[in-house]
Amino acid sequence: MKNVLIIGGNGFIGTNLARYLSKDFKVYSFDIQNPKEKNPYVTYIEGDFFDDEMLENVLENIDVVIHSLSTVNPGNSNKRFMQGYSRDFVQSAYLFDLCVQKNIKVIFLSSGGTVYGIQEEQPIKETALANPINHYGSVKLCIETVLKTFNKQSHSNMLIARISNPYGPGQDFNKGVGFIDAALKKTLNHEQIEIWGDGSVVRDYIYIEDVCEMIGSLINYNGKEEVFNLSSNQGISLNDVIEKMKKFGLKPDVVYKEARSVDVPKVILDNHKIAHIHEFKIRSFDEGLKLYIDYLRK
Repeated sequence: MKNVLIIGGNGFIGTNLARYLSKDFKVYSFDIQNPKEKNPYVTYIEGDFFDDEMLENVLENIDVVIHSLSTVNPGNSNKRFMQGYSRDFVQSAYLFDLCVQKNIKVIFLSSGGTVYGIQEEQPIKETALANPINHYGSVKLCIETVLKTFNKQSHSNMLIARISNPYGPGQDFNKGVGFIDAALKKTLNHEQIEIWGDGSVVRDYIYIEDVCEMIGSLINYNGKEEVFNLSSNQGISLNDVIEKMKKFGLKPDVVYKEARSVDVPKVILDNHKIAHIHEFKIRSFDEGLKLYIDYLRK
């Protein structure tokens, strides 16, 4: 059984991923503090990713590292960009070097929603020239570039998973990302939903369980591909989300505000590459939305 270490394992993606992978692997969740509710099938390691000695120690006897940690998000990265470059970027390069030395497979969770920037051709293929318009996407792209350089120079087996816009149980929009999460929770709590712009912004929303299944498919992947979009291949506008919520019996109260410069107008990611190695059926947006609404109501 492979030992899998999830760095940033107590975040939204990390928590769901640890639960999912623990069925088939020995999973270690490494984060700055332990979660309030622990999964009995996951081993938790409390520590600082930015502590070199600590990082080196947690890599002992690990077969696969899933790098899911980020200290900035799309909303705050234009103010906290130096933190992203000086800490996240530099320490990720150190992590990759350690993993090459120890022959550990790496899956880096990048941001398909931000690294591509504004693209004319949609859905966006992995071969498109990435051109991020905010520092969050730029930091992710910098980390990707270093990973690719290690692969070329060391013939290592490191992969990049560009995730579109995940949503589902465990997400917290208060941390700076998650329109679906914010829209549903605010509506259920009879609060107003804020939309930046006219609601025409299009995103590729993907249910968190689908993301976990796709990452699971990458663990045993040994082919020549380096970059994978993890997405639904379906574009949904913010206004579409509101209308679909109404179809499920919700009554969202929406206020429109001035558009933000950090938001790309349209992002739909082509998922044909991951589909070739992924065995599961991807949930439609309506299926995922209903699952999450039912979860929140319970």
